[in-house]
Amino acid sequence: MQQFDVLIIGSGLAGLSLALRTAEHKKICLISKRTIDDSASNWAQGGIAAVLNDEDSIEAHIQDTLTAGAGLCDAAVTRKVVEHGKETIEWLIEQGVSFTREQDDSGYHLTREGGHSHRRVIHAADATGREVQTTLAQKVRQHPNITLLENHIAVDLITTQKVKDPGLLNSNACLGAYVLNNITGKVITIGAQNTVLASGGAGKVYLYTTNPDVSTGDGIAMAWRAGCRVANMEFIQFHPTCLYHPQAKSFLISEIVRGEGGILKLPDGTRFMPNHDPRAELAPRDVVARAIDFEMKKRGLNCVYVDISHKSLEFIQDHFPNIYRRCLELGIDISKTPIPVVPAVHFMCGGIMTDDIGRTDIKNLYAIGETACTGLHGANRLASNSLLECLVFGQSAAEDILKQPEKPVPILPYWDESRVTDADEEVLITHTWDELRRSMWNYVGIVRTDKRLSRALHRIHMLRDEVHEFYSNFKISNDLIELRNLLQVAELIVRSAMERKESRGLHYSKDHPNTDADPIPTVLEPSNYYSLLDREHGHQHEHRH
Repeated sequence: MQQFDVLIIGSGLAGLSLALRTAEHKKICLISKRTIDDSASNWAQGGIAAVLNDEDSIEAHIQDTLTAGAGLCDAAVTRKVVEHGKETIEWLIEQGVSFTREQDDSGYHLTREGGHSHRRVIHAADATGREVQTTLAQKVRQHPNITLLENHIAVDLITTQKVKDPGLLNSNACLGAYVLNNITGKVITIGAQNTVLASGGAGKVYLYTTNPDVSTGDGIAMAWRAGCRVANMEFIQFHPTCLYHPQAKSFLISEIVRGEGGILKLPDGTRFMPNHDPRAELAPRDVVARAIDFEMKKRGLNCVYVDISHKSLEFIQDHFPNIYRRCLELGIDISKTPIPVVPAVHFMCGGIMTDDIGRTDIKNLYAIGETACTGLHGANRLASNSLLECLVFGQSAAEDILKQPEKPVPILPYWDESRVTDADEEVLITHTWDELRRSMWNYVGIVRTDKRLSRALHRIHMLRDEVHEFYSNFKISNDLIELRNLLQVAELIVRSAMERKESRGLHYSKDHPNTDADPIPTVLEPSNYYSLLDREHGHQHEHRH
């Protein structure tokens, strides 16, 4: 058993910023499933939204966020995040992050994206995430108080209720986690005074996604199994413009292309967005994604196109160097021809329920970043608010952790593999993963119906039972852990979608096209779920350790 003051599961912007803010006073363990660079934060192209000049205002940013969120944003949380925007950007600059400056060096260049009323997105060309992530990762690697465990995946949280220590059962508290070393195949026990889930979203539950392969909803699934509520899981943001090319895996054509004048067109060159929304290409992502989905289904298209070729080559290379270079590698010169694009799953607006500091339902357990549902995004995230949320909640959770009194971590039980064997066939994992992702894409996509959702839930239950049996009898692997978590998250998405009998934001149902006058969040309670599961299986839902 290893012991730390703070265990951080996930190495994106949320996890790295919290680690650096607490490391001067705490002993930190940072878990990264692959390397510290494999995260959705690293892939973020657009930038970070913050009020940084006098032409903009806090109230305008708040209003833009509330409008995009379609009535489900938490007003107090939204204000807190927006008001802390400038200081978190200044913190990044202090860490050495190099943002793009104006050509005359008069200040930082701010771009505008869909749903924003002002230019307020600070960026590092079109690879903001990589610049931020690389800068912070270097500091994390060099810090003497941070132990970085790459190629490790968390299996499950360890809580007082699971340990069943009579002296610890007054309330459900997190004591650490079981973690699989992907190199050795051994599970280690890590005890911690505070545990932070910063493990990102779950884009890999769908067939097409802009997310990296590590986005498998691990934090959401672990927190749910440990007893945390989840909220608003039905609100899956499809980015309207993912590059459509057989050799391009999950490559995003950033919102800033449309923000700087890119036009959406049909294959024959006809512009279509003005027919769907007066804001045209600068409408929020849910509107643009539904419009593209409508045009593709209506006309039987494989893709639509973003055209920025009316801008000069110098402008394109200056504003979108990485997009220009990657498309050119694939034979697409975006200064001369339009870019083929399709919608793809991009971001989860729901997740583990937290308060305005990042605390979950379980004592000593925090959730920050995309894995959390803080109330900021409501029914649809405003572009470039995600990295901002990571920074603000990384700061608030760090401040709360630093206030906590020192408390000893009890001796925790080791992971028990005495009753399991090596898997005889891995084909179940790959086949189930593929079937799950296709079912979610076909039945729980941009446009939903009651029948599609019911069909998806039926498939998920069948697959879940097969994987549950496999998990109970064989030694675990990275792929098995991810698949188990994806199945859990998929079920939470479908159950949440079935509960919402209206269309709002990112959730559009053909059977319930109207929007209710009084919106409420969708909250799922684990206690209700597990009583149902016990009846289905006829036994207690226990973890084998």
